[in-house]
Formats: sequence, structure tokens, C-alpha cells
Amino acid sequence: MTGIIDKTVLISGASSGIGEATVRELAATGARLFIGARRGERLAALAAELGGDVAWQELDVTDAANFEAFVAAAEARFGRVDVLINNAGVMPLSPLAALKRDEWTRMIDVNVHGVLNGIAAVLPRFVAQQSGHVVNVASIGAHLVLPSAAVYCATKYAVWAITEGLRLEHDEIRATIISPGVVATELGNDITDPAIAAGLKEWRKKSLTPDAIARAIRFALEQPEGVDVNEIIVRPTAANM
Repeated sequence: MTGIIDKTVLISGASSGIGEATVRELAATGARLFIGARRGERLAALAAELGGDVAWQELDVTDAANFEAFVAAAEARFGRVDVLINNAGVMPLSPLAALKRDEWTRMIDVNVHGVLNGIAAVLPRFVAQQSGHVVNVASIGAHLVLPSAAVYCATKYAVWAITEGLRLEHDEIRATIISPGVVATELGNDITDPAIAAGLKEWRKKSLTPDAIARAIRFALEQPEGVDVNEIIVRPTAANM
């Protein structure tokens, strides 16, 4: 399958974890990659390592104008945009009774508004060219709710609904949601509750590595144009949820 050769793929949250692994996975496919995240120094190092078909720009997904500028820069560099991988996300878990309103707002801004900002930036282009593919990285949290994860799971349920809505509204655009189980990444490093942070560390004793999710994304992208892989759930074999 060669569906990704010569396509321009945009990836948010590309400086670490699943995003970085996806950059590395797709760099070998013949795709042109335009990668974004807040940590420009990491993006610069990654692009320098992987070569001329990888370009970068700092990106704050919560800023609609910044996301639009990111997409416009990719189009200027490579001539067109074919794929958007909305991967940026945060997960500061806490019980609802802790009333961490700032953390709730941050999750909604990054995990939901960030996805919508990306879609808004590429959708007119995809409609005009009558093709395109949006891949939204959600979570197993789009399918279940756990104590301390109510708001996080709500954001991922929202990502699931947005992705499905995009699929239903546009016959010419492919829409895929990737829902990873527990993965060994930096996600959750912003948890401020020591007990929950310790619990996450224990949970990650049975975890995937980010390259497993990168391969799932590649699989969805490489399908022929008439095939839309709508959702992939990827769990560790030993996972019990």
C-alpha cells in the first residue's frame, strides 16, 4: 500500500511521545511532514535528524489563528495539505471534588478546542480539493470513564463525536479516530495529585510504546482513497480495561 507517498502530512504535538513516534514512522514513507508543537527546539532537532522532507513550526493548538498560520505555512512550503493528525493533548487527572477548574479548562482547550481549531484550518482546503484525511488521536478514555478521569474522558468522548460528525458530513474526506490504551509517554506529567500520579506510574507498568500507535496511524493513512478506517483501538495485550 502506497497511499501516503508524496502527500503532505501535518502533525500536532509532534515534539514527544506518540507525535514524535509518528513523525519517525511516516518519515520513511515518502510523505512530506510539517510538524508542530510548543517546544520548537525539539522540533528543530527532529527535523534536522530526519531530513529535508520534514519541516516544522511552533504551534499552540488552542490559538485558532496560530493553527491557521501553521497550516498556511505547510501549504506554502509543500504546495498543498493532504492529512492532519491532531495529536496534541494533556491529561492532568484529578477527582472532581478537587475542583481544579484551571486544569479542567486546560484539558478542554487543548483536547477539544485544539482539535476543532485544526479541523477548521484544514477543512476549507479539503473541501476545495475534494480530498483530505483528518486523524484525531483520542484515548481509550473515549470509551470508558475512570475515577479521577471524568473531565479527561469527557474531552475524548467529544473528540470521538467530532470525528464521527466530520465523517458523516463529508463524503470526500476521510476521518479516523485512534484510541490508544495506556502508552508510555509524557502524558500525565502535569498531574498535581501525588496519589494519582503514583497510580498512573503503576498503571504504566503494562503499557504500549508510542511506535505502536504510530503504526496504527500509518495503517489508516496508507489505505486506498476509497477506504476510510474510521476507528482503531490499540491496547496492551495485558490490559484489563
